[in-house]
Amino acid sequence: MSVEKFIANRISSTDQNKGNISKPIVKIGIIGISVGVCVMLLTVSIVLGFKKEIVNKITGLTTHISISSINRNASNEPEPITISHDSLEMIRSFPFIQHLQSTAFKNGLLKTDKENEGILLKGVGRDYNFDFMKDHLVEGKILDFSEGESGGSIMISQILAKKMDLSLNEKIQVYFISQHEVYDSLQKVSYVKAETLSRKFKICGIFKTDFSDFDKQLSLVDLRKIQRLNFWDSTRVGAYEIMVTDFAQVEENTEEMQNFIGYTYKVTSVKEIYSNIFVWLDKLDINGIIVVVLMILVATINMITALLILILERANMVGLVKAFGLTNVGVRRIFLWISYKLIGRGMLWGNIAGIGLCLLQYYFRIVGLDGDTYYVDFVAIEINWWYFFLLNMGTFIVCALMLFLPTLILTKITPIKTLKFD
Repeated sequence: MSVEKFIANRISSTDQNKGNISKPIVKIGIIGISVGVCVMLLTVSIVLGFKKEIVNKITGLTTHISISSINRNASNEPEPITISHDSLEMIRSFPFIQHLQSTAFKNGLLKTDKENEGILLKGVGRDYNFDFMKDHLVEGKILDFSEGESGGSIMISQILAKKMDLSLNEKIQVYFISQHEVYDSLQKVSYVKAETLSRKFKICGIFKTDFSDFDKQLSLVDLRKIQRLNFWDSTRVGAYEIMVTDFAQVEENTEEMQNFIGYTYKVTSVKEIYSNIFVWLDKLDINGIIVVVLMILVATINMITALLILILERANMVGLVKAFGLTNVGVRRIFLWISYKLIGRGMLWGNIAGIGLCLLQYYFRIVGLDGDTYYVDFVAIEINWWYFFLLNMGTFIVCALMLFLPTLILTKITPIKTLKFD
């Protein structure tokens, strides 16, 4: 063991610090680092968890990439598209494609004895991935496609069910406006005819995603219902939805798919469709960075203060060891070694508290939120050990580098000034 390390251990021992002024200051410094590390771990985990939860809900209700018609009318009902079976198989063969499904949207008016409400029906088929809906199903079951062509099941949100006073297995009436081309044999011309149609549906399932922008209107029905309402054949759909294996590459995947499809159809990513939400999520990163920077600054200032008080309190000792031949570099190593031990102790307790709280919230969801305001009904946590490691390393390195500044005062302390009155 070196002389510097031996002296540092003696100074930092509990018995040696009894009655010293620096003892409470050092404790405050350790607490400051612990709180800072704990807050940083919680901040990063909450920001990552919240973003992941929102992205999962948006993509679960919509998709990652959508292939649709270039032409879209004001009612959010695109013109139908038809992609051959061979082309669909080629799309599925792309390495980044996780799942491909066909959908179609149709605006409708839900009427009951007391209320009327506009809804957006999403037609889905047997190829639809119901994993997200199963996780958020409150009552009932998902759509049953074994009912055949006459299947009239519908999945509605809990918000809509409460607003319209609807319950599971209840039958509802929905009205639509359908436009289709009609040939007039007398005039020998074709024209677009608009007519009002109505269909009865039986509520088979009620879901709750806490994403009110979707839950207020979105309902799921059999794709074949939408096709018949729009007078389409079975090969025509509103859009093809693609789920990719890596969401971080969704923009590159969208561009690659557009190059393959060409410009006959429109290929858009969910980041383009809901750009305002993703801009908002990106801004959360800035808030997280600000919190992390502030916590590191607070922890560094606390340690600088504690180290300065330690140095001033041990000024006589500094003069003595210098009188015995220890250089300024050696004296600086003594106090830096003490500082590193204090930083390590503070970071240890900060990690225990921060990671412990993250794990408690991750597994037990103790802290809840208002789903209507935050889109989630609990504080979402993402445990990312790589980020935790980077935070700890960054905090230690910044604190260690900043602690070189107060040790500069050691060069001003000389034996003749500290020992002449002893």
